[in-house]
Amino acid sequence: MPTQHFIIALAVCAAFFLLVAIARGYSSSHPLTLQHSQRVASLLIAVAAYFYLGLGCDSKLPVNLNFLARHSINSSKMSAPAEELVPLLSSLALASDSASTSPPPSPHSSSRKGVITSVAGVTDPVELAAQSDNQALQHRTAAGTTTRRGLDFLSPAQVTGILSEHASACAVERGKGVVRYDITQVACNEPMEDDHSEALIRAPCFPGLAEEGDWMFWGIYDGHCGWPTAAKLRQSLIHYVCAQLTQTYEGWYTSDHPSDTTASQPVPSIPRRNVAEAIEKAFVALDNDIVQSLVDLKERTPGVSRQEATQLLAPAVSGSCALLGFYDTRTEVLFVACTGDSRAVLGRRNALGKWSTVPLSVDQTFANLTEAVRVKREHPYEGNVIAGAAPGRLLGGLEPSRSFGDAVYKWPRKTSAALNSLFAEKPRPHVRTPPYTTAKPVVTSGKISPKDGDFVVMGCDGLWEMLTNEEVVGLVSAWIDAGGLRTGDKEVDFSAGSGTGGTIDLPKQMPKGLFTKPIRPEQWGVDLEARQFVLEDNNAAVHLAKNAMGANDADLAGSLLMLPEKQARRFRDDLTITVIFFGP
Repeated sequence: MPTQHFIIALAVCAAFFLLVAIARGYSSSHPLTLQHSQRVASLLIAVAAYFYLGLGCDSKLPVNLNFLARHSINSSKMSAPAEELVPLLSSLALASDSASTSPPPSPHSSSRKGVITSVAGVTDPVELAAQSDNQALQHRTAAGTTTRRGLDFLSPAQVTGILSEHASACAVERGKGVVRYDITQVACNEPMEDDHSEALIRAPCFPGLAEEGDWMFWGIYDGHCGWPTAAKLRQSLIHYVCAQLTQTYEGWYTSDHPSDTTASQPVPSIPRRNVAEAIEKAFVALDNDIVQSLVDLKERTPGVSRQEATQLLAPAVSGSCALLGFYDTRTEVLFVACTGDSRAVLGRRNALGKWSTVPLSVDQTFANLTEAVRVKREHPYEGNVIAGAAPGRLLGGLEPSRSFGDAVYKWPRKTSAALNSLFAEKPRPHVRTPPYTTAKPVVTSGKISPKDGDFVVMGCDGLWEMLTNEEVVGLVSAWIDAGGLRTGDKEVDFSAGSGTGGTIDLPKQMPKGLFTKPIRPEQWGVDLEARQFVLEDNNAAVHLAKNAMGANDADLAGSLLMLPEKQARRFRDDLTITVIFFGP
């Protein structure tokens, strides 16, 4: 019998049972009392409702169950049980909705899911720099109706699916030093506050630079207090940097050192310091535009609309760290610009075939004494400029010592007060001598050796809270040595015969110097010295994400991914990882 017919039959039987019972009068000698018959009918209705709501019938019943519950039992002697039945039907409806096994909507979208795509074309730098960065910020939450959720157990396959849902692998078929890069993102906040961007650009040519080459960029933006600042960086940061670099290169090769074809000496390469300063200028210029755009507009146009103000205000009052890698294929030099506490490390194989770890950035928090001294020197008469539990936060609130946005730490109090009517935050009570934070990055540079197979891992702080630098390099190098690096569509089978994947033993190395040990494993009750790692995934970024979130302990990884947002945020953060592979 079709399910719909069965449900209709139950409902009709319940109604018929009550009508017959009432017609017979139900004397006290009758074996079924009125109370018993009413409870039997209620049970039948509840079963019908359960099947209707729990099995998700497509067609609607011709009988309204709530109406039946209210009106088929209409005697004053039966009023109490009828009042109990309506809440029962409602609770069944909620139970049916909450039992859904469908995952919640994704906090962001990805156009390259788990597929190795090829990049052979390039973008002209002039066109890229000319693109407008004033587009409306796009909220990256998937559109659709509200989905009711449940906390369902996650199988190992489902864990892998979540970790790789927004993964991509891009093969760079240019033959100029970069072979491939892998990316993944795993959300904790909702919507996710992280963002990222990548670009391959034809490097500009000048009279003193006859050789053609590429400029490549990879950016990771770790947002806080919302997603808008990170989204703005995704839209604009590479544009700003590319425009400033073009201007700097042009100045060096044309104005400062004009080409002389008769000269025996070639034009010297542009100094790394000049390139680093160009990147610094671009970062600061973008942050100034983010923080000051609304202030300048309000001064020019006192009657600015609230919606226009909101569009400019959103990226100013939220905040974001930024980590940008810039690689010039002609010089084989990689520049890493860090604003905040994201991090980049280099993996390099030595002559003996052993992999070593080279940090390319230093976290900009108050655990870094250089940053603490700088901030205190800039605000010498404010004893609470670094406050809170050690190592402290900026005015007790902001953890990174450098960031984009975060205008409440940069605006004078009168500016915050003037913008309050446009939904800006009220001035912070301890703000006296702003700005307290800056977007100026610390830029490092180093020569890459493509022929030796160097690789770089860039990640937001969510990764480094779970793994050490040495563990990250060890995991990627083991992945490479196992045959994971492929530029085609062929996948590597990492399974060890049992289907659970191979186990990796990494050297037990604790962080040294400026790097603190990962805090999350201790929160989870995991012994850092006893951790084991697995080798199961064809995407290196997914491989890192899985090992960061429990490795071969599928129960731990599943529970971390099951936790609701507010609870999960205590035990993990949004996760964005980019792994760049260099080669001939």
